[in-house]
Amino acid sequence: MRGTHRKISLPRRFVIDLMRASMEVPFVSLSRPLDVRQLIATRAGVAQPPGWAAIFVKAFALVARDEPILRTLYAHWPRPHFYELPRCAAMVAIARVENGEECILMERVLGADDMPLAEIDAQLRRAKHAPLDEVGSFRRIKRMCGVPQPLRRLGWWLAGRTGRWHATNFGNYGVTSAAASGGGELHAIGPGPFVLSYGLVRPDHAIDVVIRWDHRVTDAAPIAKAMTRLEQVLNGEISAELRGSRQAEGKPVRAIAK
Repeated sequence: MRGTHRKISLPRRFVIDLMRASMEVPFVSLSRPLDVRQLIATRAGVAQPPGWAAIFVKAFALVARDEPILRTLYAHWPRPHFYELPRCAAMVAIARVENGEECILMERVLGADDMPLAEIDAQLRRAKHAPLDEVGSFRRIKRMCGVPQPLRRLGWWLAGRTGRWHATNFGNYGVTSAAASGGGELHAIGPGPFVLSYGLVRPDHAIDVVIRWDHRVTDAAPIAKAMTRLEQVLNGEISAELRGSRQAEGKPVRAIAK
């Protein structure tokens, strides 16, 4: 059958390279519904609530702040070893439409546990809607995808094997979701040691969450405990921050006496 040759776009080239770099990671996954009814109730009372992506980016970072294993990755060079990051670096999948093509690009969020939710949300919304050349992560992706394939593959290979380069380029966890397109249990992969995905809010006030992780780094028991802690953080620290923002929104403005 005679078909049509089509050029691979830069965003598609990025995903192809990303998948190639992810194939060597021995991922396993754990899925669990998290009861977030308290968070949902609090979030409903906020005039401009942050998106779920921002919420999960910060919640995972808060859990990882107290669990060094969630900030640890496996490195090959100069010899196999574990590399622990001093703070979290998230790679968030941003769905965009470029030149009529749906695509995914990655936005880096550094130290989300120390950032206000509103700031994380603003960064992700800007990455979603701003022109590509105005987003630093996307400019870097464009430059990288413009390099000839042999050099790109060498760069990805080196970045995936050196602890510091891996941390800079891939972070320690990724966050992605298909909720905006109808939901579903998404088992995503990536070159980083941890990938978190989440679904739609269910009628019983739960959200299905999947954590995939590099089995070389840790086993299932610490991840199961991290899931439990994640649920606590969502209904605890995250809800408390949203309540604080709601109170700030409702605080009356005092008149200044003349």
